[in-house]
Amino acid sequence: MRTKRIDILTLFPDYFQGPFTVSMVKRAVAKKAVDIRLHDLRKYANDKHNTADDVPYGGGAGMVMKPEPLVKALTALKKGRKKVKTLLMSPQGKKFDHAMALELSRESALILVCGHYEGLDERVMKWIDREVSLGDFVLTGGEPAAAVIVDSLIRFLPGVVGDRQSVEKDSFFNGLLDHPHYTRPRLFKGMAVPEVLLSGNHARIEGWRKKESLKATLVKRPDLLEQVKLTQEERKLLDDAKKELEEGL
Repeated sequence: MRTKRIDILTLFPDYFQGPFTVSMVKRAVAKKAVDIRLHDLRKYANDKHNTADDVPYGGGAGMVMKPEPLVKALTALKKGRKKVKTLLMSPQGKKFDHAMALELSRESALILVCGHYEGLDERVMKWIDREVSLGDFVLTGGEPAAAVIVDSLIRFLPGVVGDRQSVEKDSFFNGLLDHPHYTRPRLFKGMAVPEVLLSGNHARIEGWRKKESLKATLVKRPDLLEQVKLTQEERKLLDDAKKELEEGL
């Protein structure tokens, strides 16, 4: 198995000590499925004060990330490497979703650039392959977005998740939301686990889960149903789900 390498350019490398040293990311690193390297942008600055930002030309509030440290860092990281995708964490980028996570998981090497302040000097965009956004909102910096992206895509790497079916049945894997889940106890504050899940009949259980997945999508994200090609069986289950919702079930 080839190890995926992810380089992260940031003004705050310590930010990642929490999210990258626990849970699934920690396991992926331990199994050598991913090689995550943090790079402090200030170490690529040209002056003794390690200045990485400056006031914007033309005036205005805030600061702008200087081009020299960024380009110097990107040049160093790309030297001798041909297949490296450089992503800028930016609210102006394409919205990150399941499809993009799957796509990025297939790249052998990524560089994630964490933006800050009012953004970075526009001239640096020549060294950027793609801008990526978590949504239509602004964060204090690109670090949270980079952490989310790494966490999301490493789940697709071989050997990271013990049960591959766990990944394949997640929300959005087939374009639909996931079905409800239950565990012990069977009865909690008067609420019982659906009887079908206790039946031991795998065909019935699978049918129930498909219908509940369609029902959840219909209620929470009906827009997804417009983009998914349903089988004849799934269309029937969707009709059943609609009837149950109308009847308050």
